[in-house]
Amino acid sequence: MSKKLPIFTLGVEEEYQIIDPETRDLRSHLSKIVDGAKIILNEQVKAEMHQSVVEVGTNICKNVKEAKDEIRFLRSKIVELAHKQGLVVGGAGTHPFSRWQDQPITDDPRYHHIVNELQDAARSNLIFGMHCHVGIENRDIGLQLMNQATYFLPHIFALSTNSPFWEGRNTGYKSFRTKVFDKFPRTGLPEYFDSVQSYDNYLDTLVKTGCIDNPKKIWWDLRLHPFYDTIEFRITDMSLTVDEAMCIVAIIQAIVAKLYKLTVSNTSFNIYRIALIKENKFRAARYGIEGNMIDFGLKEEVETKLLLHELLEFVDDVVDELGSRDEINYIHTILNEGTGADKQLRVFEQTQDLSKVVDMITSEFTRGL
Repeated sequence: MSKKLPIFTLGVEEEYQIIDPETRDLRSHLSKIVDGAKIILNEQVKAEMHQSVVEVGTNICKNVKEAKDEIRFLRSKIVELAHKQGLVVGGAGTHPFSRWQDQPITDDPRYHHIVNELQDAARSNLIFGMHCHVGIENRDIGLQLMNQATYFLPHIFALSTNSPFWEGRNTGYKSFRTKVFDKFPRTGLPEYFDSVQSYDNYLDTLVKTGCIDNPKKIWWDLRLHPFYDTIEFRITDMSLTVDEAMCIVAIIQAIVAKLYKLTVSNTSFNIYRIALIKENKFRAARYGIEGNMIDFGLKEEVETKLLLHELLEFVDDVVDELGSRDEINYIHTILNEGTGADKQLRVFEQTQDLSKVVDMITSEFTRGL
């Protein structure tokens, strides 16, 4: 009889666009939405670097269904508070035409410090993502899982692609958000570490030498969190809908659970070179789910959709125990209808009007609430 899996708790963070319904441009909410939300949501909401961004985070959730209920609630409350200010809310990795030069920075010492250090790389970082924490109590196992899960980051990323436009241009990418973020230091795919001690030594070195003032300034696509007992997936674009977001969260949790199951059975997953995984990350950013990625075992190009079906088979034996079958099955809708980027591009092809793209983003945000 197989041993029961740990709970693999979840925490989900989303970054929302605050939009003027007349101009469809991003709009500063002057902290009114955040201040209003804190009365209801306490520490579950905070301002971000740009004043047109609101970040929310769930409490610690026991399973995907709890996380889904919380994200629905959080989205609903932010929409309600925005409406009182005459504003609307959207979910995408970038705004289709807003210029970062026009967006004021939040008056906060933390953000002033980042802007002072990184200058226009920080000011231009007008992007929106979703982060997913998966609870792992043992940091040694957490590091092993981080090393192994890195292989799957491009697969997850391809599903989430939702930022084809930047400052009014069709970039040719399904996710341009990641290209904007590449200007920051300590971003991208995580390094391989052979022990928690070597990982902690790396963080200590950066802090002691003044490269960073705290270990959270490691902004990799996946990291063993320096303060919480979690591994944090940070690669995904902000999703249009709750169903898309929670499908991706469910897949992330299932990958961690399956890799854990293999690890405790002394059957660890292959570790591939970061240089190779970078090739798949580029393909995911450029083509989303419509292109090919590399099957490193076969050393062949394979349709990304086929690799995603193989991923479903890989995690299938843990899904029912996690209770996430319904959420994971939504992947078939994404594969059939396209990602957020595909939907944005379809609207633009039909209308040649980026304002209509914004309307789609804001209307999809509330779907399922």
